[in-house]
Amino acid sequence: MLSPDVPTTRVLLLVVLTGLVALLVYRAVQKDRNEFQRFKRFERTRNRQRMMRKWLLESFAMFGGAAVVILLLASQFVPLFQQEVGRSPIGVWWRSLLIDTGGLLPGFATGVAVALVGGTIVAVALARRSESVPMIGDIGALLPRNRPELVLGALLSVNAGVVEELLFRLAVPALIFGATGSATGAVIGSVLLFAVLHFYQGWPGMIGALVIGALLMVLYLATGSILVVIVAHALIDLRSLVLIPMLVFGVHRVRV
Repeated sequence: MLSPDVPTTRVLLLVVLTGLVALLVYRAVQKDRNEFQRFKRFERTRNRQRMMRKWLLESFAMFGGAAVVILLLASQFVPLFQQEVGRSPIGVWWRSLLIDTGGLLPGFATGVAVALVGGTIVAVALARRSESVPMIGDIGALLPRNRPELVLGALLSVNAGVVEELLFRLAVPALIFGATGSATGAVIGSVLLFAVLHFYQGWPGMIGALVIGALLMVLYLATGSILVVIVAHALIDLRSLVLIPMLVFGVHRVRV
């Protein structure tokens, strides 16, 4: 565990940050894009399932492993980053807003979240007669086509919620803050890196990931709970990889 009081800590974290960014960008631009293009050409579910299992294991190992390593090195910067954000003008305004409104604001936010989830379910249910569902980014090929793929889609969604939030909302901001001393840079840099991760989905997918990543970051900073954003992320992915395939295409009834 690196101490903020040691002069060499910033240099070491900067080296780790540079290596991580280079690895993630290369992976997104080369490996993920090429594999996804190959995945789109698969017709046999056996090949599709094999690739989905590969992505599941690799994501868990790489993103989860990177998060663990970074937190072992820079865990002391997590509360420092949160404190710095709390001292910013936006952080001060948000804290005063919570105090002024008492429980009204959290209750309103909860109501909005419930309305969004309910509205999504209703919208998907109404689209069941349609042959296609509008999506942000090139993710149509990812939608499960049968029950075994649906299970893998659920596992991928939950895994992404856990490892990607631990990495991009908890570990990477602490790493950037420890390396640069800038809370603003930590917020912006981690959100941009999360967007680049979705390069394989094309520009619409990257922009969508940028917006979602920013909203998840706001949610994390507002609540201070990584568990909340893990659940939110998992639900977003479950909507695409489980809810839509089930309600619109009925893939849970396809055994093979």
